[in-house]
Amino acid sequence: MALIVQKFGGSSVKDRDRIFNVARIVANTHNAGNDVVVVVSAQGDTTDDLIAKAGEITHNPSAREMDMLLASGEQISIALLAMALNELGCHAISLTGWQAGFQGLNKLDDITTLGRGGSDTSAVAIAAALHADRCQIYTDVEGVYTADPRKVRNTRKLEEITFDEMLELASLGAQVLNNRSVELAKKYNVELEVLSSLNPIPGTVVKEVTKDMEGMLIKGVAKDTDVAVITILNVPDEPGMSFRIFGLLAQKNINVDIILQSTGRDGKKDISFTCAEGEAELAMRVLKDSAHFSDVSVDTTCAKVSIVGAGMQSHSGVASKMFEAMSNNNINIKMISTSEIKISCIIDRADADKAVGAIHDMLFD
Repeated sequence: MALIVQKFGGSSVKDRDRIFNVARIVANTHNAGNDVVVVVSAQGDTTDDLIAKAGEITHNPSAREMDMLLASGEQISIALLAMALNELGCHAISLTGWQAGFQGLNKLDDITTLGRGGSDTSAVAIAAALHADRCQIYTDVEGVYTADPRKVRNTRKLEEITFDEMLELASLGAQVLNNRSVELAKKYNVELEVLSSLNPIPGTVVKEVTKDMEGMLIKGVAKDTDVAVITILNVPDEPGMSFRIFGLLAQKNINVDIILQSTGRDGKKDISFTCAEGEAELAMRVLKDSAHFSDVSVDTTCAKVSIVGAGMQSHSGVASKMFEAMSNNNINIKMISTSEIKISCIIDRADADKAVGAIHDMLFD
């Protein structure tokens, strides 16, 4: 007998039929002799609908009241699923967040949430706390693919992927798993399985070490369109300037990704960096008002395309193939960032889908 934590996303519980489908999956797992703990998201687009309702009232709702509002979505899902399980003869009770899960309480006993993707994170946290044998993340896809199968042809479903590779893909735009949940799984060594709630076939296992870490050089191609590039021209080429710039941004909790600095000339240099598009305006204001840089520009027509794979550490030529694919499709590269297991390029947003397809064809065909 095993202890299994199962998490189902909003599309998996969006209506009556889907709820009973989930209930049957849970009941079958339990009837096979396992103990089961289930975490569910709000139904379908409930969270977006609730956010829209708040927008009808005010453009500046308090964080406390938003948490109170959004937490109701999960409460509906857990109650309906518990009812469905009992209808199938499987005894179940629902627990609100302050008892276990996506919702919690702060020191004032106010309901608080983990934000977007919090259900994934809750499931992993519960699995870690209970020392579960596996945490299964059920979605509307059949596992982790080498690219988005809805947009790229001839994608492959991965049998296994390492925590590090999955974390990179999640943070680079792949939407299968929330990156915080992968961080938590890696920290507490919680083995994950990503699988479909609609098609009962094996999914993708996410764990520390996989049997084919070097057999498959690249595990995935991802894109992120929530990217802005900010450029500061004529920065004094002297010690402490980078600290001055990025220290100010850090104080405003602006997350900076790729940084490119030119070679100094005539006592000046240029610095470019990327951040989320939603943070670009604040970054510009901070730099102009606090750092007194006047020559600052922002480009919000960018995207980031990336390849991820542990096999790149010991094999050459992968970057060349990525760049060749973009060259063949007349796609200009504006910035490049690399690590041991990833290569990311900033390109025009209009070319993002074409780039992902071209790179995937080059590396996987």
